[in-house]
Amino acid sequence: MYALRTIIMYIYMFGYMLLYYPVLRRGEKALAAGDRETLRRTVDYHIPRWCRGLLRVAGVQLIVEGRENIPAGGPAVFVGNHRSYFDIPLVLVSLDRPHGILAKEELARIPLLSRWMRLLGCVYVERDDVRGSLQALKDAAAVVRGGDSFTIFPEGTRYKGEEGGVGEFKAGAFRIAIKTGVPVVPVAISGARGLYESHNYIVHPGTVRVTILPAIRTAGMSKEEQRQLPEAVRQNILAALSRLDHTVI
Repeated sequence: MYALRTIIMYIYMFGYMLLYYPVLRRGEKALAAGDRETLRRTVDYHIPRWCRGLLRVAGVQLIVEGRENIPAGGPAVFVGNHRSYFDIPLVLVSLDRPHGILAKEELARIPLLSRWMRLLGCVYVERDDVRGSLQALKDAAAVVRGGDSFTIFPEGTRYKGEEGGVGEFKAGAFRIAIKTGVPVVPVAISGARGLYESHNYIVHPGTVRVTILPAIRTAGMSKEEQRQLPEAVRQNILAALSRLDHTVI
């Protein structure tokens, strides 16, 4: 049954993108022409719809808390712990309107998906390429300056330890928020690994809780506050995960 659900999920995942290929092409033409209105209309409709369908087919019960902490009237940099491939659709459904994500280079090689992610404003980073990583951070900052929010997973890879744990947060990604002066919004994701990775990459239904924590202002931060920011955000997320571990759903 679980294997069948996994197959159906992949059929849906790529079937949707094939079905709406003409829409993808219109979006790409709008991007090339600088037609932000058409591009935004395409992304705002199809990305959340695709993500919600993916989660529904996978049997995910999603509980989102703290949406009132999303800053109004401007972009933000959302910072989440990274546990699963499902984290991207989870945050795209849970947060504000669809926006770009700092994603690993491997995703750029997936047919169709990479093209939709480009419309979304995603920026790809190769972990072992220092120069390329710096350029990726500049590109992400440009997206934020253009008025769109952005999501980063500063661990740089999926954390494979026990539920409730978080890996080291790398400081580089926080430069996106510091350079643009937008708030950092910590996001705690609990239960995502149990959907897929914990079962040898076979999809299992489950409950995921996404908690959006209060925003942290970066404008006017001292150098010392900037230096402490990654660990401060990490501790906020750890505390939220600890509370979730003791909450009965």
